[in-house]
Amino acid sequence: MNRLLLNKIILILSSLSALLGIGFLFWILLTLSYKGITSLHLSTFTNDLVEGGIRNLLVGQFTMALLASLIAIPLGMLAGIYLREYSTNAKLASVIRNLSDVMMSAPSIVIGVFVFALLVDPFMGYNGWAGIAALAIMMIPIIINTTDNMLSLVPRELREAGMALGGSKHMIILQIVIKAAKVGITTGVLLSFARIIGETAPLLFTSANNQFFTMDLSEQFPSLTVSIYNLATYPDEASRELAWAASFVLTVIVLCINLIGRYMTRNKK
Repeated sequence: MNRLLLNKIILILSSLSALLGIGFLFWILLTLSYKGITSLHLSTFTNDLVEGGIRNLLVGQFTMALLASLIAIPLGMLAGIYLREYSTNAKLASVIRNLSDVMMSAPSIVIGVFVFALLVDPFMGYNGWAGIAALAIMMIPIIINTTDNMLSLVPRELREAGMALGGSKHMIILQIVIKAAKVGITTGVLLSFARIIGETAPLLFTSANNQFFTMDLSEQFPSLTVSIYNLATYPDEASRELAWAASFVLTVIVLCINLIGRYMTRNKK
């Protein structure tokens, strides 16, 4: 009887906790949607920040995120393939996996400070390349972990079948193993991209922000997330409205990327 009562109490408390968390989430989303949509105008997407829009910020944010992906995806996938397919030293592989897990949980501001000391301070100025490096560092451990885990799910029999047909190791990996795990790896890449597209802390220390449209990565570079942080602290109402609009746009972008990743995973299952 006591066990049944305890079970009901725990069930009730768990349900209330879940409802409380969901309630706060919906409260945040509803507030953001209401204030963001009412602050959106056509000029928000056609003007640059200096003119009260976010065009240059969107271009700058996606430019840094895409260039960071071009660096992180090959490096992360190659490292994950090495850990799963080539590593013969179990201790070394374990150390690399543990380091990757630590990097995944490292605060983004720590990565920003590290890149600041490496690529900003020596060159006496914020620059877009430093922001790209910080985002790439954040992305790499996620892709390593995803690639390693997805390749581990591919049955060994597929590898053995490829060897029986006379395939070399690298051809088996490229044409059989990676193809079998491509949906899971792609999902991991999308989720890692969704994470860096909404990062603010590392960009505060690296690329900073630029009110004007520019594609020169050697100087301060436009950033949507940093601009939201700055605009929210300004005293005038127009700046705060633009911050709400930019926050809503960023939330929609991240939500769409995450939904695509979840959809791909569901289809795979």
